Amino acid sequence: MHRTTKKLMIVAAVVIAMAAYFFLDLGRYLSLAYLQQQLDIIHSFYAENRLLSWLIFLVVYVVVTALSIPGAAVMTLAGGAIFGFVTGLVLVSFASAIGATLAFLVARYLLRDWVQQRFGDRLKTINQGIEKDGAFYLFTLRLVPVFPFFLINLVMALTPLKTWTFYWVSQVGMLAGTAVYINAGTQVAQLQSAGDILSPGLIGAFVLLGLFPWIARALLAPLQREKVYRGWEKPKHFDRNLIVIGAGSGGLVSAYIGATVKAGVTLVEKESMGGDCLNTGCVPSKALIKSAQVASMASHSPDYGLKPLQPEANFGAVMDRIQRVIKAIEPHDSVERYRQLGVDCRQGSARLVSPWAVEITGNEGKQTLTARNIIIASGAAPLVPPFPGLEQIDYLTTETLWKIRNNPGRLLILGGGPIGCELAQAFARLGTRVTQVEMLPRILPREDDDAAKLVADALRRDGVELLLNHKADRFAVEGGDKVLYTQHQGESVRLVFDQILIAIGRKANTDGLGLEALGITTHKNGTIALNAFLQTRFPNIYAVGDVAGPYQFTHTAAHQAWYAAVNALFGRFKKFRVDYSVIPWATFTSPEVARVGLNEQDAAEEGVEFEVTRYGIDDLDRAITDGCAEGFVKVLTRPGSDRILGVTIVGNHAGDLIAEYVLAMKHGLGLNKILGTIHIYPTLAEANKFAAGEWKKAHAPQGLLKLVERYHRWQR
Repeated sequence: MHRTTKKLMIVAAVVIAMAAYFFLDLGRYLSLAYLQQQLDIIHSFYAENRLLSWLIFLVVYVVVTALSIPGAAVMTLAGGAIFGFVTGLVLVSFASAIGATLAFLVARYLLRDWVQQRFGDRLKTINQGIEKDGAFYLFTLRLVPVFPFFLINLVMALTPLKTWTFYWVSQVGMLAGTAVYINAGTQVAQLQSAGDILSPGLIGAFVLLGLFPWIARALLAPLQREKVYRGWEKPKHFDRNLIVIGAGSGGLVSAYIGATVKAGVTLVEKESMGGDCLNTGCVPSKALIKSAQVASMASHSPDYGLKPLQPEANFGAVMDRIQRVIKAIEPHDSVERYRQLGVDCRQGSARLVSPWAVEITGNEGKQTLTARNIIIASGAAPLVPPFPGLEQIDYLTTETLWKIRNNPGRLLILGGGPIGCELAQAFARLGTRVTQVEMLPRILPREDDDAAKLVADALRRDGVELLLNHKADRFAVEGGDKVLYTQHQGESVRLVFDQILIAIGRKANTDGLGLEALGITTHKNGTIALNAFLQTRFPNIYAVGDVAGPYQFTHTAAHQAWYAAVNALFGRFKKFRVDYSVIPWATFTSPEVARVGLNEQDAAEEGVEFEVTRYGIDDLDRAITDGCAEGFVKVLTRPGSDRILGVTIVGNHAGDLIAEYVLAMKHGLGLNKILGTIHIYPTLAEANKFAAGEWKKAHAPQGLLKLVERYHRWQR
């Protein structure tokens, strides 16, 4: 039977049962007055049919609770009046828990998938909280009978709370309230109404009872912290408020925030200030890409009405320019600047020797500093798997690439992710013979197929030989040739190269930090295990950036740094959970690929319902005039809504264009707001407005437009 049919049958059964309850006025049997009138008769029946009475009571109570019919309070009173305190308490306890669980299961079957699909992105934080502390929250709610139990059943059904957890917590949590009603039921003849039971004083007592778990948690927190720190001696005084390990984006922002709020901060860096981004990552790669873009523009000069040009790259000069760019940006991240801000900058390797102490080894020997809080921002390094034969090859990574002075000749790039694609295109445009090897069926696996295809086509146009579905097997040196053997469709493929660049990912820098001695765990990918506040198992030790994950972007590291620094310095007053709800990123190929939120493949994997609105940049006036009329803006929205779930932009300056959508998603603005915003003509930014216009066109009120058409016809 189809799932939808089953749901309709369940809904029909519930509706019929509820209709029968009201139509037949069955509620009169679940009133206090009726119970008081029939109590002698019920007692007589119970004296002669004890087991049958228990069974009937259980079935009726379960049905009343499962259907959320008014009358559960009177049924509970009846349990005490008929069976006495002990027996009544046992019967009602099990019946109420079973009935509540049935209501929970029905609501979950009928509604949870729809609610999670429609509002899943908004409910992520709630879902995570329920998965971690769902039993605690449910127990608190059950202790206070002021909260309608049927509403608790419904709300919890929409969350990931496990059924067994819901059952046993409900049974235990409702026991106190059940006991009060059962006890009152033993004196049912004196009650005027069920409401008389819950006096203001009793309600207050239940509220205090409900607060008890929270009070207990607060009281236990220091004990739990003490357990974590057991065996370590906490300093009576600290040298610093904050020690930051690593001077990349995450470390620099952490230190900057600490210094801004006048905390004592020490920043430790074992290599160069600015980290990978400034010295071997974002900055040099974008400088290289710019040189490659200029070369590409020059080679296409006839397309712009100019005489043919034949640019030839001087790799030594290109690399010199890259170093000049780094030097120009370097002061932003320099020791001098941060010392002026009040940061104590240290050059050397850092190792945690206790939860509050860091040993710094530098040119001046070893020194140990203590701090109330520590932030680990040690970054990541290129991942180089132990391929057989690789030790014979003088391979390149994104760290060593910038030292070359000549054309690499036949350059083989291993990896089809963003870094591999950016560098493959750049070197090809500068005259290098580039072969790019990727083990998957396509490049850029995190992006949608249509975005990846446009980039793949662009790479091939620029001369990159793309070898997809080729899995690197082993390296060799044969007759003076450097060789990579790959597996492709069950066959071995031999690739000869002059230089190889390995760009298949990055691994967090945790070696030598002393994490093992402190029992700080790491994930399989090398990142440090953290909670939602970016804390390790020690609440005073945090991590940010590549070493923290889950996003290894410079801007994400800076984003995390705010949360870590504020939580570290002011967490005793208020802590903030790191927000990953709106994280953008871009791949700086030509065309660029920029994304924020969900794309089609992510939405499908997560079971999120969506509509797709697409605008082709090839129709944009400014793109046509600039000779870059390719790409698209693709927006995912809720069905029938202008609320944005995610955006993918492929095209020139996509990384800049995505900012408008990042702002819209962050502040809950929909496509109607973007459509109603003036965009300068002619600019590439108009693509965002036209995409919103495509959505509006698809959702135009056709019925109303027909009436308007008739009105105008009548006016003529």
